[in-house]
Amino acid sequence: MPRKTEPRPLARRLMWFAVLWLGGVGTVALISFGLRLWLAPK
Repeated sequence: MPRKTEPRPLARRLMWFAVLWLGGVGTVALISFGLRLWLAPK
């Protein structure tokens, strides 16, 4: 018989959302900055 799990608190879910969102935005920013340095006219 499976146990019923309670949903995690809203604050914890929002914290994970913010961490993952900031990680994604930061990754895109780093990649775009690297491409900008690589492709910039010299």
